[in-house]
Amino acid sequence: MTTLRPHDLIWLTNRDALDGVDEPWVEAAWHPGLPVVVRRDVDGERIPVGVRGIRRDQRAAGWTDATQVVRVVSPEQLVDSNNLLRSPFISQPPVQVAFQLAQQAWPWVWGITGSSGYALVTGIPVIHASSDLDLLIRAPQPLSREQLLRWQTPLTHALCRVDTQVDTPLGGFALNEWLRDGRVLLKTSRGPRLVSDPWHRED
Repeated sequence: MTTLRPHDLIWLTNRDALDGVDEPWVEAAWHPGLPVVVRRDVDGERIPVGVRGIRRDQRAAGWTDATQVVRVVSPEQLVDSNNLLRSPFISQPPVQVAFQLAQQAWPWVWGITGSSGYALVTGIPVIHASSDLDLLIRAPQPLSREQLLRWQTPLTHALCRVDTQVDTPLGGFALNEWLRDGRVLLKTSRGPRLVSDPWHRED
């Protein structure tokens, strides 16, 4: 099976494959036809996942087993420009911005996460005119400030607010925070750490 990474959307075999979730709204809002999202956490061999409902306050954390995963869609699979153009949400600002980005060549792999990614995969209208666009850049090797500014600078004037997380082998960090402050909270599987170099392990 493909190695799962944070932000991947996965589908499970059945309701019993979802462990540790007892929020009442989940029973009404989630079923195995909907994906859950892989999150950052550690618990032996189990996969940490998050369930989302229609409302912003409907979020629940749980676990599943790799044997229960039947389908995986990664954020980078959602940036095909033809698919974006055919999306029922192409008139929404987040998808328009993603489509514009997909027209350009970038020196890294990137993808769509958050509510926009969920809407694109499921067809459920969880985005609207004032929604943010959440993006992910895969950065297994260090990227320079100059490279990342080429991405970030135009997005400050985009049709909607855009939040980009950069994914390194050590964790993920908010791009705008790192460009602004030079230091950043790196989200790791064992909790956040304040670092200046998100690619360097600071013991």
